[in-house]
Amino acid sequence: MAIYKALTIAGSDSGGGAGIQADLKTFQEFGVFGMSVITVVTAQNTLGVQGVYPQSLEAVETQIDSVLSDIGADAVKTGMLYSAEIIRLTARKLRQYDVSNLVVDPVMYAKGGTPLLLQEAMDALMHELLPLATVVTPNMPEACRLCGVPAIESLDQMKEAAHKLLDEFGPAYVLLKGGHLPGGQSVDLLAGRDGDMVTFSSDRIFTKHTHGTGCTLAAAVTAGLAAGSTVEEAVSTAKQFITAAISSSLDIGGGIGPTDHSAYRKQKETRTVIL
Repeated sequence: MAIYKALTIAGSDSGGGAGIQADLKTFQEFGVFGMSVITVVTAQNTLGVQGVYPQSLEAVETQIDSVLSDIGADAVKTGMLYSAEIIRLTARKLRQYDVSNLVVDPVMYAKGGTPLLLQEAMDALMHELLPLATVVTPNMPEACRLCGVPAIESLDQMKEAAHKLLDEFGPAYVLLKGGHLPGGQSVDLLAGRDGDMVTFSSDRIFTKHTHGTGCTLAAAVTAGLAAGSTVEEAVSTAKQFITAAISSSLDIGGGIGPTDHSAYRKQKETRTVIL
């Protein structure tokens, strides 16, 4: 039996809801062997981020070399990279190992608003990492910052932003997440270089417990690509996965709780999700 492998290059979340921890939980739920490169150690919980501790460039590089020179990866996801130096190093190593399935989650802010990407790192993110991406997965605030626009307030504006990201930075696909738009539906837009656009909709789930949703969705896409799915197939399944995870989100701690990474599997087992 084939062993599918996925690597996450991201920050550690001590609270377990986002970052490396969320990615590995998601990979496991998809039956994909997960590996990790820790770029930043964060002290955080449901109330916010209490500390950010970047790893040395040597530590990041050695972790990447250790995994990719021996085990390899069918797909790689990047999350919190924090600094221009770490981004440039990561891009160089991804090119060195000829990574073909790359999902870039352009992590910029924590749920509570704490910056997770230095301002001076934006240029490296846009011009060195995004051109390597198979899929880039910005939410609305991230897309606004990348596109240099004050707001995205409609599906038409989502399409314009996706076109701009594709044209200016060169990823193969943009998955623009519409969770910040108002309304009863949560609509995500997948746009490719070939001009095709597909929307994925679900009923909006009204809960504050959404910590780690971006990491989890991107990790689910990564797991799908690692297992051989097309981009559209991977995104479709990832949308179902994150919808189930949010619908069963966990009311733990005193602030914004995490999603339930086991919910999709449990709902499949009880036949409450139609696949």
